[in-house]
Amino acid sequence: MHHHKNRLIYPFLAPALILYGVFVLWPYGQAIYLSFTGWRGVSPLKPWVGLDNYQRLWHDDRFIEAITRNLKILIVLPLVTIFIALLFAALFTSGDRGVRGAGFYRVVFFFPQVISTVIVGMLFTYVYNPNIGLLNGVLGAVGLDSLKRTWLGDPNLILWAIVAVAVWSGVGFYMVIYVAGMQSIPTSFYEAAILDGASRWRTFKDITFPLLWETIRTTVIYLAIAALDMFVLVQVMTGGGSGSGRKAEVAALYLYNQAFDKSRWGYASAIGVVLLIGTLFLSVVIMRLTRRETYEY
Repeated sequence: MHHHKNRLIYPFLAPALILYGVFVLWPYGQAIYLSFTGWRGVSPLKPWVGLDNYQRLWHDDRFIEAITRNLKILIVLPLVTIFIALLFAALFTSGDRGVRGAGFYRVVFFFPQVISTVIVGMLFTYVYNPNIGLLNGVLGAVGLDSLKRTWLGDPNLILWAIVAVAVWSGVGFYMVIYVAGMQSIPTSFYEAAILDGASRWRTFKDITFPLLWETIRTTVIYLAIAALDMFVLVQVMTGGGSGSGRKAEVAALYLYNQAFDKSRWGYASAIGVVLLIGTLFLSVVIMRLTRRETYEY
């Protein structure tokens, strides 16, 4: 009987496996192969260079600077995004524990998710404009002219200005995920805690957070992967990393520049393979470090 069930399953799995192999595994294999060549992108010749591209990466100061920026983002982006998303989720959870109009606020905070990342980047280039931008305009209107900056022109601020946009764009999505997790927790847990005199913070620390841990763990992985990417926002908001935007260049943008500006496709493929391995390694490390007892209810 078990053998016959497998014979029925395989025909249904085959189309999906074929599509996955053609459109996912095969491009990965091609990229790995190209990383060992000196291909220039247009020539049919792909001269084999072995590990030369990877050895060059090890001594490439610009790549090391770019990946260092990714690591900085990796520390800041998940922490800030998860903190704000958890705060909003706790405030906007329906019922007696939430605030009035929670549904409306959820829609408002989720709205950036329905906007293309390219549009978000273009929008904030105008928000950060030092002359006509909304941010400097608001600061001037409230008498804080001393805080006005050329946000995307200051080498010390440009990276964090872009990270702030990533946080603004992502908070609503993770807030909705956390709200769904919080609403699945039985209200009887909170009612018992309130009867015992537990404060709002105590109920969150001892009930909500532990029961929401698996969801938080998953979102940490998502945000870590996003931190190792950041290509679209940086590309749009810095014009490809030119000028002062060089101080915000991340590894994915450096890969793009090497491929499309320098026609070093073999070298760019090596950067892509390093990012792929780093992402997989980071995901495994996070899953192991955040493993803890699962609470059932």
